[in-house]
Amino acid sequence: MEASSSVGRRKGGLITMPFIIANETLAKVAMVGLMPNMVLYLTEIYNLRLPRAANIIFFWFAASNLAPLLAAFLADSFLGRFFAIAIGSVFSFLGMVFLWITSMIPELRPKPSQSATTSQMAFLASSLGLTSIGAGGLSCSIAFGADQFNNKANPNNQKVLETFISWYIASQAFACLLALTALVYAQDHLGWKVGFGIPPGLMVLSIVSFLLASPLYVKNKPHSSLFTGFARVIVVAFKNRELPFPPGNPAGKYHHNKGSDLLVPTNKLRFLNRACIIKNPEQDITPDGSASNPWSLCTTEQVEELKAIIKVLPLWSTNIIMTVITTQSSFRVLQAKSMDRHVTSNFQIPPGSYNAFTMLFLFITVGIYDRIIIPIASKIAKRPVRISAKTRMGIGLFFGILDLIASAIIENKRRTKAIRQGFADNPKGVVDMSAMWLLVHLSLVGIAEAFNVIAQSEFYYSEFPRTMSSIGSSLYSLGMGLGNLMASLILSIVDGVTSRGGRQSWVGRNLNKGHYDWYFWVLAAISVVNFVYYLVCSWAYGPSARTGSVEEERSEEERNEVE
Repeated sequence: MEASSSVGRRKGGLITMPFIIANETLAKVAMVGLMPNMVLYLTEIYNLRLPRAANIIFFWFAASNLAPLLAAFLADSFLGRFFAIAIGSVFSFLGMVFLWITSMIPELRPKPSQSATTSQMAFLASSLGLTSIGAGGLSCSIAFGADQFNNKANPNNQKVLETFISWYIASQAFACLLALTALVYAQDHLGWKVGFGIPPGLMVLSIVSFLLASPLYVKNKPHSSLFTGFARVIVVAFKNRELPFPPGNPAGKYHHNKGSDLLVPTNKLRFLNRACIIKNPEQDITPDGSASNPWSLCTTEQVEELKAIIKVLPLWSTNIIMTVITTQSSFRVLQAKSMDRHVTSNFQIPPGSYNAFTMLFLFITVGIYDRIIIPIASKIAKRPVRISAKTRMGIGLFFGILDLIASAIIENKRRTKAIRQGFADNPKGVVDMSAMWLLVHLSLVGIAEAFNVIAQSEFYYSEFPRTMSSIGSSLYSLGMGLGNLMASLILSIVDGVTSRGGRQSWVGRNLNKGHYDWYFWVLAAISVVNFVYYLVCSWAYGPSARTGSVEEERSEEERNEVE
């Protein structure tokens, strides 16, 4: 018995952290490194029209962001997180190998000036699809890492878990910067064969580093998924739609978890409360206090968790347009390629690497906000000052509007110069205009993400019960997926409407003949409408839970000072 306990104590803990972080970091470098130049690969190698190439990328991003939802369900209910990550890593490797093969075998690519065949596009689509499936499995990494520090046989304090999460996030940021610089540089200067050959090699290292520590991991068994609980509440509430509510809402008439403080559900969205009404205690409840049939009786906790999701949905939906704003990077690559990218006479920045500046400005914004703005504001106010997550989400949306306005103005300036310099029919011509002008856009979108994206995670975490802490990342991922689908829809509508009657599309292959400046103005108008919608949703939501707790803490401090 003692031997088995000592073995249990050796499971999990800090020793597993390097392996889990190495797996996700290497995979992130490989995945992110494929994205920036993909628009060039599709338009120049596969001879696709820019709208079609952009739509493929939008769908690829959407699938990669929706896959984590399915992966979370499968990991929690059937596979377990270890096997979900392992399987995801293998799928990512296969997808990258398939993509690499397209650069190696000429028959898998169309000849110059010819359209790609159905089989060629199918092979390409399968490679992108496999990487999206892999991204879903790999998304379980942070939750799997948390499992290593929540093991009952090896308890660790919250500070150790926070250290792991901090290192995890830092490694992801480093991976993105490495991918957007070194890997993109390799694709530009060493060709597609080498540039697409590096990611599969990184994935091999990623898989080996993860599986190497398999005996050390805590591998929790699959359990009922939170998503399954939501489905049960909806199904049971519908089944009981004719059931009358107990008079006076007595605690004994509602099913709840053992030892729970939540004995009676709230009156908000009251129709869902029917899911936890006990109709016949002898038939509905087992001797240990659980429901005899989970699809006929839910707990008050499950009902309130679903209500929390429904309450957040309107505000969450405003951030879909934020994704539309931040997923226009493919067009930035084409803009950068048509501009003067020289830093010195002998060195120029690869087009795909300009997206790294967004990360840089994001870090700078977070640093200035945390280390300068908040301390100064607190000093002036003579009390701790904090901008709520809801407000910061709105600030991010506002800077997103400024980004699109700046993008429209800069693109108009670039296009005008291109036509004046005789590049109207030559989209590959380099305009006498520094690509550093794009830093205006990149800085604004970096600021927008620093406020909005980080605030989203904080908002979901503070508003949901502790049992739903993992839902925040799932909601963010779902918003990213829907945002990419929305971006594809907007682009398709703009392309279809503006090319009617044989006219030149605003978003055609030739940037100089098109009107991407007008396209950005359309996105800006949509973003303004979305911002107004956000203000209405924010007002209707009322004070957030974290705001209330801050006010309570402040009142407590003031009372202590008086005493």
